[in-house]
Amino acid sequence: EGGQGAPSAGGHTRMRWPREGIMNKLLRVLIVEDAEEDAALTVRALTRGGFEVVSERVDRADDLRRVLSREGWDIIITDWSMPGFGVLGALAIAREMAPDLPVIIVSGTVGEETAIEALRAGARDFVLKGRLTRLVPAVERELRESAARRLAEQELRSTEEQLRQAQKMEAVGRLAGGVAHDFNNMLSVILSYTEILLSDLPSGDPLRPDLEEIRKAGLRATNLTRQLLAFSRRQVMQRRALDLNRVVQGLEAMLRRLLGADIELSVAGQPSLWSVKADAGQIEQVIMNLAVNARDAMPTGGKLVVETKNTELTGQDARERLGVKPGSYVMLAVTDSGIGMDKETQARIFEPFFTTKDQGKGTGLGLSTVFGIVAQSDGHIWAESEPNRGSTFKIYFPKSEESAKTASSPPSISVPGGSETILLVEDDEQVRAVAHEILKRHGYHVLEAASPGDAIVICEQHPAKIHLLLTDVILPRMSGRLLADRLRPLRPEMRVLFMSGYTGDTAVHQGEVEFGGFLPKPFTPPALMAKVREALSTPSKWPPPES
Repeated sequence: EGGQGAPSAGGHTRMRWPREGIMNKLLRVLIVEDAEEDAALTVRALTRGGFEVVSERVDRADDLRRVLSREGWDIIITDWSMPGFGVLGALAIAREMAPDLPVIIVSGTVGEETAIEALRAGARDFVLKGRLTRLVPAVERELRESAARRLAEQELRSTEEQLRQAQKMEAVGRLAGGVAHDFNNMLSVILSYTEILLSDLPSGDPLRPDLEEIRKAGLRATNLTRQLLAFSRRQVMQRRALDLNRVVQGLEAMLRRLLGADIELSVAGQPSLWSVKADAGQIEQVIMNLAVNARDAMPTGGKLVVETKNTELTGQDARERLGVKPGSYVMLAVTDSGIGMDKETQARIFEPFFTTKDQGKGTGLGLSTVFGIVAQSDGHIWAESEPNRGSTFKIYFPKSEESAKTASSPPSISVPGGSETILLVEDDEQVRAVAHEILKRHGYHVLEAASPGDAIVICEQHPAKIHLLLTDVILPRMSGRLLADRLRPLRPEMRVLFMSGYTGDTAVHQGEVEFGGFLPKPFTPPALMAKVREALSTPSKWPPPES
């Protein structure tokens, strides 16, 4: 018979059998069998069933180990017993060296008890030698199930890797958010005292230029902390229904100037685009950051495409991407023809301070800011790239049922001082001192509290009216929102203004916006006074105390 080889010196046989008829399924089968004739019958049955068979026969444990060390086998077919070597020994070796490889027993007689024992040891099926017509269906089933198991294991490994990456990003985000919060407190002090000194000095004073430089440096530092807060998803956002086409159109002229004449910009917006709920300013920052990143990836020029499209993410998308829910989304895609990225770079691009640019040419916060803004907007982002093949960043925002509205600019007004009484609650001594100084300079009477407990005592003992509670959100032992709840029965007419370098809990932040004003840190004297005046002039939205 063509294709059958002679036994080798090691006691095993290699066989390659030609196809009979129209067949296109290559099967690499390892046969554990002491009778060469029986092995040939097994191969012939597989060949007639539509397989092009490449086989190797072994009948000793050491040969089985040696042959299994070579990868590429599809299945093991083994006899029940051989001199000095049985199926249980073969199964133990297979389980040790190739646990994912299916094993089928082909034997002359297999009793029920022995079959159950073999199945428990890892065999997938058994076929009687007198009924080899069952062999092909059994092999086909095991190949399908083996492929399905491999696919499931690959998906599981992919999910585990995404989970590890998400946990790493979350940990880095918490650290970044905490650092940014502390820096915002310090920047509030630096910027506020700088503004106070500038307001006290005459226009020609020689100290003014130095103070102006201090203020500029403080504002630059504010931008860095804002990016860290965006990455850590703790930045205050003003979300409303948006039309992404309008946002992109509003940025188009600026993008062309930013990219330069050697980069072609193409905008492809889908008509009748669904609305999304997001902060317009933050979405503009996302587009600008991606455009800058793309520009730097095209040092000799190229093409940048900004695209919007309504789309549906399916259950398959949800299985492939951790945290994705099936549903209706609006896609914002930014594609460049630049140098692209390898897999190792793609795995780290959203980490803060990671950059592939030369030292001094990038902060490493551009894409981490994009990641944080998208996540805080309940969206998803992923990158597709290959070296020298360009990059595409795809962002998916959930569809909003609200209609997009055109934003209007708030009128510019002067901010007067006042004479009301303000309860200032802030655990950072320097921030509390500078806020007190600013309020006192503008005519307000200030009651200071370094902790929620002090604030409660002041409210209980102060004989006159307290018009406004100005409190930090993050306080020791009690949040600013809980403090306001506690003080409401004592001072039901008191207005509330919250301030914080970040808001770590979305529900608390929503409550702050709904029932009180919000002042983000770092603040300057004009920003503080504007928010205080606004809070005092706005009717209280706080629910009346429960009776």
